[in-house]
Amino acid sequence: MDEVHYLADRARGAVGEVVIIHRPGEVALVSLSATVSNAEEFADWLITVRGDTEVVVEEHRPVPLFQHVLVGGRLEDLFVHEAGGKDDVNPRLTRLAREERQRTPRRGERPRRPPPVRRPDVLTRLDRDGLLPAITFIFSRASCQAAVEQCLFSGLRLLTSDESLRVRRHVDKRTQDLPHEDLQVLGFWEWREGLERGIAAHHAGMLPTFKEIVEELFSEGLVKAVFATETLALGVNMPARSVVLEKLSKWNGETHADLTPGEFTQLTGRAGRRGIDVEGHAVVLWQPGMDPAQVAGLAGTRTYPLKSSFRPSYNMAVNLVGSLGRAQARTLLESSFAQFQADAGVVGLARQVARGREALAGYEQSMVCELGDVTEYARLREAVAVREKQLAQQGTAHRRAMAAQALERLKPGDVVRVPQGKRSGLAVVVDPGVGIAGDVHPLVLTEDRWAGRLSSADFPHPVEPVGRVRIPKAWNPRSPADRRDLASSLRALKVDDQPRRSRARASAADDEELGRLRTALRRHPVHGCDHRADHLRWGERWTRLRSETDALERKVATRTGSLARTFDRVCAVLSSLDYLQGETVTPLGSVLARVYSESDLLVAECLREGLWDALGPAELAAAVSGVVYQARRDDEAGTPPPVGPVEVALRGMSQVAARLAHAETEQHVSFTRPPDTGLAWVVWRWASGASLEQVLSGERDLTAGDFVRWCKQLVDLLGQIASVAEAGGSPVGPSARTALNLVRRGVVAYTAVT
Repeated sequence: MDEVHYLADRARGAVGEVVIIHRPGEVALVSLSATVSNAEEFADWLITVRGDTEVVVEEHRPVPLFQHVLVGGRLEDLFVHEAGGKDDVNPRLTRLAREERQRTPRRGERPRRPPPVRRPDVLTRLDRDGLLPAITFIFSRASCQAAVEQCLFSGLRLLTSDESLRVRRHVDKRTQDLPHEDLQVLGFWEWREGLERGIAAHHAGMLPTFKEIVEELFSEGLVKAVFATETLALGVNMPARSVVLEKLSKWNGETHADLTPGEFTQLTGRAGRRGIDVEGHAVVLWQPGMDPAQVAGLAGTRTYPLKSSFRPSYNMAVNLVGSLGRAQARTLLESSFAQFQADAGVVGLARQVARGREALAGYEQSMVCELGDVTEYARLREAVAVREKQLAQQGTAHRRAMAAQALERLKPGDVVRVPQGKRSGLAVVVDPGVGIAGDVHPLVLTEDRWAGRLSSADFPHPVEPVGRVRIPKAWNPRSPADRRDLASSLRALKVDDQPRRSRARASAADDEELGRLRTALRRHPVHGCDHRADHLRWGERWTRLRSETDALERKVATRTGSLARTFDRVCAVLSSLDYLQGETVTPLGSVLARVYSESDLLVAECLREGLWDALGPAELAAAVSGVVYQARRDDEAGTPPPVGPVEVALRGMSQVAARLAHAETEQHVSFTRPPDTGLAWVVWRWASGASLEQVLSGERDLTAGDFVRWCKQLVDLLGQIASVAEAGGSPVGPSARTALNLVRRGVVAYTAVT
């Protein structure tokens, strides 16, 4: 098979994959799935780089796929076969949608809508019709777990006793080496119970081994129902007899957006196992306001374009220059499918930019104010909002750190007020519970005689003692009598009914930058305009459209010859930092050539400047996690890193990243992102010997699966750093090797990457 960047640009479709057959001196044959909508574009590229090419598009699906809509307890076909041989939308669904639109509730009466079908009932219905195993796609991790819990709570069981026994044996064999003390925090028992009933979840937040076991049991027919996020639609060989879609929209990070035909095809393409099923079934649950014609449009459209994600990087640049030289490397990049697509898309983007500029001119006329420049005023408001958001995030992290420090100061006998959660109210501290690596889990007794350990998550604000009670020396938390007597003493204590909160001065009030911006905003002439609100509405539209149009212009500017030009700019950055000298890779460049990371240049610069030389193994792991970790959302704020060497190293890494970003700006590229400190505290505690439960307690946004996945990537990067540093005689080498082993323990060492 001839190499035509096939591996980088291939795409998986519901029917099959791109297959390229090429022998020297013969016409290339390209076999494409019918879901690939840009077959001609792909063939045109092949013709330019390989000569004569023929495209073969296979439209036959080996396992026929039937589309359905589940309305209440009725499973309706989406399409009906008309006499003329044409498939049309089921008239019963069309009539139902029309009746829903026409049904007008009386005054004061809530609109009558059919109750949503319960998930256990959906599975029972599919099981009765022989449509299991099934994958139900839900676009939320939490909702996948909740769906499994609903099915377990309902008593649903999809396996026989013999099948359940086989499941238990398989699970126990595959997990026998898992640390027993971690099973509870991993949710092992609930997860295994679901498997024994034939029900499971599958999403990126799960432990990788748990996902593997679900896939294995599903392939063996021992898991009948899987609730999964859309990540299962790509990259995992796990077809089912049926696929269920609860909704035709998903949250894309900004809004609830409708599924595209390509996404619908990818999801429903899981239905129908070749060699096992004679047909596959896609089931959409009826929702109020659903348009059957829209669903039919999704089901009847096959659009899944091949798109290249290929781009130069610093590591790639030094390796290409070292092996091919700059001229040949540029030629290779210019002939890639990514560059071919970029050049073809410029015309359409240019038209969008022209329309955007025309609209901006109209907005500017509508936002004219005789008192001053509304655009300037709008920019000031935007700067104030950005600064306030930054301070709010810093304030949240600071409060969490202060709360943890306040917990460490508690002593036995201190009475505190638990502000929230199930245990809110007065509680007496029996044992401060300061554990390893600074973790705090105080053992407390509440007024209702509950004894147990709390965590920093139960105290969003610093807590101060409101009184003291005497704790008997032989007090036993397991003794009902001891708990009763101590609770009586607690209730008899005279404390204020309302908690006293010291009103801390907001960080925003002390911030000089925010104060300067607010002063400039108030002094701006437009601030005193009577029509300021109208001006700002147009200003917001102008700002939003300006941002979108500027982004399009940047795309246009970077697409034409973009890969080769980007490669030249990357080489210019590397030359300015002495990683390249003309056509020669320097010793520094040789180090960079062995670092495979999205932040490869940042890692090389940190090694070059010795930022990690004085760090201990646990501290090094925490610092390097800033290179690996990246929060999924802007509001994901992990516990701040420990004060000391780690904080100093991370601050130095941020300064290096800022310096690299400045060098990149001069060359009009942007690859380096600043380190993310959200995982540093967790990694430091884990590398210091804390248990999985201690590490994850108080980290609301971090699941066990996420933690293991990030640790696996951290272990890989630490291994690269160790090899590079050892080869160069750097003191980081032994420390990185030790840090690698400290992180790769327990559930991290056991779990395989998926």
